[in-house]
Amino acid sequence: MIKFGPASLGGVKEAEKNLEEFHKLGLRACEVSFTRGIYIKKEEDAKRIGKKAKELGIQLSIHAPYYINLNSTDKEVIKKSKQRILKCCEIGTHLGAYRVVFHAGFYGKIDRKESYENIKNQILDLQKSIKEKGYTPKLAPEIMGKINVFGSIEEIKKLTQETGCQFCIDFAHILARYKNYNFKEVSEEFSKFDEWHVHFSGIEYGDKGEKHHKKTEESEFKRLFENLPSRKSIVIINESPDTLEDSVIGMNLYKHKFSK
Repeated sequence: MIKFGPASLGGVKEAEKNLEEFHKLGLRACEVSFTRGIYIKKEEDAKRIGKKAKELGIQLSIHAPYYINLNSTDKEVIKKSKQRILKCCEIGTHLGAYRVVFHAGFYGKIDRKESYENIKNQILDLQKSIKEKGYTPKLAPEIMGKINVFGSIEEIKKLTQETGCQFCIDFAHILARYKNYNFKEVSEEFSKFDEWHVHFSGIEYGDKGEKHHKKTEESEFKRLFENLPSRKSIVIINESPDTLEDSVIGMNLYKHKFSK
């Protein structure tokens, strides 16, 4: 089963109205974008929005703020990064969100092997705090689209093995990082997981990887649908500049030409 949804819920005041509109359009997922800041601050607001999403059968996830780096040489940066992730997990618990997606960090001047160990240890510590506090969303580090940013296919897969975390497969990022969607490799690496959280959109890229997201072409959607594994529960969040319209386009294309 595939659920489609936009990478934007909108503000607190219009959230419930937006969810109703998503439902009318046939969308059954939505990623709450805290990328520029955690804007749902009150527990009662989160619970109200989460209740509406549950009533409408819309599966919520969260994208944590961009300014996170679990591999910083500055301990204060790591501390604040973890606080932001934990705050997303707290709000996500009230929302009923099932994943908190985040960009784990940058290599900087630290080699890749040490970067991996640093990030792995911070995720393990985060999971300990999440368990202690009774938060319910799962951590989902994202495959990244720039070659100087932590988050290769191999690194994210290894994190799932060694920390028990979940993951976000961003196929646009994969295309930008590897110059290929690598569908076969991704299917093999994440084959044991029955639930996939996926980001997808068009993307502009160069020698160093991702430049920016763009509108999603129908041909790109077709390539994705032709290569997604069957018998899995998949959430596809669109991150194009017109995230709602592209979500609907992708959903309708899938329903009319690819669903059985």
